[in-house]
Amino acid sequence: MQEEKGAALRSDAQRNRERILEVALDELTRAADAPLSMIAKKAGVGQGTFYRNFPNREALVLEVYRYEMQQVADTAARLLRTRPPDRALREWMDRLAQYAMAKAGLADALRKTTSTHGSLAQIGYTPVSEAVTLLLTANKEAGTIRPDLTPDDFLLAIAGLWQIDPHTPNWQPRATRLLDLVMDGLRAGARGAGGPAPGESEGDGPGTGRP
Repeated sequence: MQEEKGAALRSDAQRNRERILEVALDELTRAADAPLSMIAKKAGVGQGTFYRNFPNREALVLEVYRYEMQQVADTAARLLRTRPPDRALREWMDRLAQYAMAKAGLADALRKTTSTHGSLAQIGYTPVSEAVTLLLTANKEAGTIRPDLTPDDFLLAIAGLWQIDPHTPNWQPRATRLLDLVMDGLRAGARGAGGPAPGESEGDGPGTGRP
């Protein structure tokens, strides 16, 4: 009986934490300096519960950022289970673009609040890099992208997303065009496309008599 009570308490604590993160994401996206007391009130938790989970603003903002980036990263595996690798990759790129544009306000909160820029970069980079690695590996095995592509290459290629102003009405077609161009580049030299691999001329390869 005591074990069941402990499990229920842990479950309640987890729900409280997730509710705080959901409310904090909405409020911080709207206003980088949203009061913590207001976030706690809207999440339906007391001050004690709030500060047990997040002792200060920086801890909250960093966890919101980590949580959101993990959500984006987790979609990679789900897409690969239901779509061909190249389609999964392209749809995941759209998910990343939507996140980048919709959560621009959160970026302001991060800039205003955090002092640990190195840790911040790592928090966001690690789950996204793992998702990219998963997607690229599946596509290389399917022959749908060039085999020499690295996760760093990919992340540099899509860096232009963060140059698009999310407040302009045409951000979505601009992002779509950018990502279509990136996807075309990823496919260039893919073995499944029937062309030579990067660094291999048209006459090279098995059966040509060349070394």
